[in-house]
Amino acid sequence: MSRRVVPVSTLVNYLKKVMDENPVLHGVMIEGEISNIRMPYSGHWYFSLKDDHASLKCVMFSSANQKLGFKPENGDKVVLKGDVSVYVVDGSVQMIATNMERSGIGQLYQQFELLKKKLSEEGLFDASYKKPLPAYPMDIALVTGNNTAAREDALITLKKRWPISKLTEYPAPVQGMDAAPKIITALQAADAGNHQVIMLVRGGGSIEDLWCFNDETLARYIFQMKTPIVTGIGHEIDFTLVDFVSDYRANTPT
Repeated sequence: MSRRVVPVSTLVNYLKKVMDENPVLHGVMIEGEISNIRMPYSGHWYFSLKDDHASLKCVMFSSANQKLGFKPENGDKVVLKGDVSVYVVDGSVQMIATNMERSGIGQLYQQFELLKKKLSEEGLFDASYKKPLPAYPMDIALVTGNNTAAREDALITLKKRWPISKLTEYPAPVQGMDAAPKIITALQAADAGNHQVIMLVRGGGSIEDLWCFNDETLARYIFQMKTPIVTGIGHEIDFTLVDFVSDYRANTPT
């Protein structure tokens, strides 16, 4: 009986072909912990995704990872989407990742959309409720974190563009589980200060970093304030509930 002997490359390429043609292995979503990540000058990311029982080699090419708003680190728990294939050079199974998000992000987005829909249906975002801003405000209140880049940017910009205005600061933490009630306290003090306009600012960050600005109680408080409020939260692509409910939303803190 004759034996059929094939080169290693033939077998590995056959396995790759089988996996590449299997629709079940396209657009797969898996969750695990980043380990052994490398980010060479090519811009591609090489890492493993592991759990308590297994590990899978992964690559995310620069064309895909440049679209992300964060850089993962070893130990980060993430959800990957991509195609599972074979890396012919060493015959290993690998995932070619097309998207990555931190674990739990999907649930946060869902919570955000549900609350956004609820408040919108109640009319909190309606333009008819927006208070007009003063053309030349001479008394401005600033609510932001102490010793933050957003605070420094706001102060520098105000000094350059409108140095004749009086400025009163109301410090408040702008990140963390207890930030929202403390922001409300600062806004209450600012709203009682008879200022012409209030600025609520914070620099950029992940959805988790900015999550306190999606607090329902905070959004409802801003809606009923008597003083016009301008929000500058994160960067141009960042939208929070307080941005929708405020009287004016700026793209950035500056």
